[in-house]
Amino acid sequence: MTSITDPNISDSFTNAMEEIHNKQLKVYGEIIDTATELCHSHRQFVKSALDTCSKKCKDDETLFETIQTFEKDLRQKNTSLKEKRHNMSEVVAEIQQKEIQKDNIIQKIERVKEEQAKRKELIQSQYKANKDRLKKLQKARLVFQEHLGMEIRTICSKTQQDKGEKLQFIYRNINPADPDSAYVITMGIREDGMYQIVSSDPELECLPVLEKRLQETNNLPVFLANIRKEFISRAR
Repeated sequence: MTSITDPNISDSFTNAMEEIHNKQLKVYGEIIDTATELCHSHRQFVKSALDTCSKKCKDDETLFETIQTFEKDLRQKNTSLKEKRHNMSEVVAEIQQKEIQKDNIIQKIERVKEEQAKRKELIQSQYKANKDRLKKLQKARLVFQEHLGMEIRTICSKTQQDKGEKLQFIYRNINPADPDSAYVITMGIREDGMYQIVSSDPELECLPVLEKRLQETNNLPVFLANIRKEFISRAR
């Protein structure tokens, strides 16, 4: 059995202890290096995480501000759109009202055109009828002047009520005591083409009856002959 006091044993033990100590130091060093590396990596990770979080927060703040700005702009645009829709509704209503007014004006113009056409047709018809009457009067004029001693004159009335040209039928040879004495009947033609008695001199009480009969028959020669008879009856 080897003694503990053996120098070789003592050196071997010392060397073994140093080797163990060195291994432990190496292991501790590796552990420290690993811990240091881990700490450094952790710090880098934490720093990176903080930077990422900070950037993310800034991005979120920017996004939030952008969203708020967008919402504000959207509200303004909605308000503006509502106003424009309201204004557009008013414009559309005004346009529709003007369209209705235009249609009414067109209808009135058409009615006026129709009335003018009818009036023109009526005027032309009356003109033709009056022209025919004047021709008949001209033909009858000579007969009346030659056989009945009657003169026909055209006069222009200046009064507002009887404005326009009138015809005067002047009878003579009515009163045997005064053959040159004038008996006058004045007449005109209304807008509807009917004869209208204006006056008689001297006045005849039966004149309205004779005028009505003339308007019914439109027979002027018979009317003038009846007037002559009434003047002769009055003179006698």
